[in-house]
Amino acid sequence: MSESSPVSDLGTFFYLVDAALAARTLYCFCRTYFTHKVRKDDLRKKEQMQKENPSARSTDNTAALSSPSNLPAQPPKKKEPVRVYMDGCFDAMHFGHANALRQAKALGDVLVVGINPEVEIRKHKGPPVMTDEERRIAVSSVKWVDKVLTDVPYVVTPEFLKTLIEKHKIDIIVHGDDPCIGADGQDVYRAVKQMGRFRTVKRTEGVSSTDIVGRMLLCTRDHHVDFANSSSRHANSAPPNPDEGAIVQSSIPRRRPFTRVSSFLPTTRRLIQFAGETRAPKPGDRVVYCDGTFDMFHAGHIETLRKAREQGDFLLVGIHDDATVNARKGSNFPIMNVHERTLAVLSCRHVDEVIIGAPWCISEDMIKTMNISAVVHGSHRGDSKYVDNFVDPYEVPRQMNLLHKVKSESELTVQVVLDRIVQNREAFVKRNVKKEAAEVEYLTKHKQYVEEG
Repeated sequence: MSESSPVSDLGTFFYLVDAALAARTLYCFCRTYFTHKVRKDDLRKKEQMQKENPSARSTDNTAALSSPSNLPAQPPKKKEPVRVYMDGCFDAMHFGHANALRQAKALGDVLVVGINPEVEIRKHKGPPVMTDEERRIAVSSVKWVDKVLTDVPYVVTPEFLKTLIEKHKIDIIVHGDDPCIGADGQDVYRAVKQMGRFRTVKRTEGVSSTDIVGRMLLCTRDHHVDFANSSSRHANSAPPNPDEGAIVQSSIPRRRPFTRVSSFLPTTRRLIQFAGETRAPKPGDRVVYCDGTFDMFHAGHIETLRKAREQGDFLLVGIHDDATVNARKGSNFPIMNVHERTLAVLSCRHVDEVIIGAPWCISEDMIKTMNISAVVHGSHRGDSKYVDNFVDPYEVPRQMNLLHKVKSESELTVQVVLDRIVQNREAFVKRNVKKEAAEVEYLTKHKQYVEEG
């Protein structure tokens, strides 16, 4: 047999290589084809199963995803609301109190307010101007307050703190940035601070109960004439007799003497804060209008506004300017200026909108412009004896059958408040001198900047 040549052997090798490549190509084609076909058939079967059973899972790994370890997590528990507590005397309630409550509410979700009873106030501070019930009504009317506790102790003892936490679910306790010292000379919130639950809010400068009582202390028992500034007295004349109601001067240095002049600096930001999310009357709303001085905004005003609000869907309140009030009521009125009175009224939960510097007389044009359906005033007006020589401010709404009178549940008026101060002048002077001395010490030794919420 003849031996094969090297050329023929090389040809055989290349033939075998070509055959192997062709076979592999055919194998890959067949595997790809059948794999695709099987997946397509599986997908068709799953789609058919979903049509027959919509709850079935359309995934490539149904068994794995249906295992307990892969089930969706339970929805997170709802976050508990943060409950804030703030207490105080809230005597001669004013916009400074309301601003503290506004800031306290901003620190959480629910604001619980505690009111000290008269017996506690007398022990730690001196006589209050308002009764326990009058102060309760005033605090309850503030639109940032959710719940009111009465008869709470002036000093937050460990026992009372435990009650606040366990019974009322309080998370944090709030007070202004000025120190609060009890009759024993100790910080009334020391137990709260030791527990780490104390928070501070910024004190509203330019107003305090001490300041407001000081304004009223300048009034006399009968005619409320400001002897300290009266032009009828000669500069060299003897000081007025305390029995006449004049202020008793003190040798203790004070930041300022008792004065009727407000040092409050109104800003547009403060007005916006108190107005909150204002709303316009909706079509078809019954707009009720109630106007007045609203000086020393108190329980009598609040009860009248509450009843006025019940007469309709939207309560519009008109506040007379200082010149108008002064012309009708006398040289010592108003005790609080129009900016202070506006903020006090705006803090009331019954009020929807305020007209600042409202006209004394209600005109037909005003009624049509504001779409007023009813004009309301209380059954007694504190300024009635001053308007005998003036025109009837309600003549037009009376003729249009829009005037409604609501019974004033409270007999409290500015005159009643003023009489309380004048009749107990000695006690209030003593209290104010002590408080002014404490304020001087705070301003000179303790006051620091606190950011307002």
